[in-house]
Amino acid sequence: MPQDVTFDLPFDTPVSDHLEYARARHLRWIWDMGLVRSQAGFEKYRSRDLPQAAARTYPHASAADMVVLMNWFSLAFLFDDQFDASQPDRADRILDVARELIVTPLRPAGSRPRVVCPITVAWAQVWNHLSDGMSLTWRTRFAASWGRFLVAHCEELDLAARGIAGTLDLDEYTEFRRRTVGIHHSIDAGERSRGFGVPAQVQAHPLMERMRDLAADTIGFMNDIHSFERERRRGDGHNLIAALHRDRALSWEAAAEEAYRMTNACLTEYLALEAQVPQICDELTLNEDERRRVQQGVEAIQHWINGNYEWAPVSGRYAEKKTELASKGSVDDLLAV
Repeated sequence: MPQDVTFDLPFDTPVSDHLEYARARHLRWIWDMGLVRSQAGFEKYRSRDLPQAAARTYPHASAADMVVLMNWFSLAFLFDDQFDASQPDRADRILDVARELIVTPLRPAGSRPRVVCPITVAWAQVWNHLSDGMSLTWRTRFAASWGRFLVAHCEELDLAARGIAGTLDLDEYTEFRRRTVGIHHSIDAGERSRGFGVPAQVQAHPLMERMRDLAADTIGFMNDIHSFERERRRGDGHNLIAALHRDRALSWEAAAEEAYRMTNACLTEYLALEAQVPQICDELTLNEDERRRVQQGVEAIQHWINGNYEWAPVSGRYAEKKTELASKGSVDDLLAV
């Protein structure tokens, strides 16, 4: 049932005209960087159609920037697969690589990674392009959001290693999911995709902070609903429906219905806050250029909510059992030198 759930999103967001151009160059890059090392790994990666996700969430990027964004977009998904495929003796290596991914944006541009493997080398290259031309304020904010996301994934790995994965109560899970879904840095990348920056006083405003959190919750919960059947087959309890079933002793059907209600509640609150953005611009006495950049920042959030929703049902990442690839996690080892 969750795979077929639909949501009524009030956004009409575009798709990049550069999808096919960038897809071909991105898939070549994946091979050249050693991020897939076998035909099976390539087919599994291609089945997810991550280029379409990038084209939907960053529709205004130039052709060249769309390639960069696709390349960056791939890294978190490929790294996450290494977690799924990990054995106990790989935990230390995963943590070393995660630390390297976190500190890369904090080093001088062009620095070589100190922990070397396909993912860290690729990220160092991508970051040089992704950060090019962006302000120190943006780079610092992106680095913080990216770091929180990767730390959350390391915490998830630790829970699994301790045998307590899928035991968080509902409040713990919803806070944790907000970090693991990785939407804050993804919205930040929306600014890079169009070459602008949301004014710092708006970005720091409680209303904007809450809007970003609600976007993360909405997207994370929608993803949980659409991927629930797949994750339940795999015994993965890191899912909102599973948390509701566990914490509130609900039936699976009732838990799915409550997850749907919670997701819509997040979206409703987000829309109510979005309607207040012009008032905040007035209160902060923003000029015309600043207001334009605020509007582009709001559009970056909309692109992510709607773009992710349109992409998820057609991606192999949320596939039905009949199309789901057999292996769990990565086909190729991307953490070895």
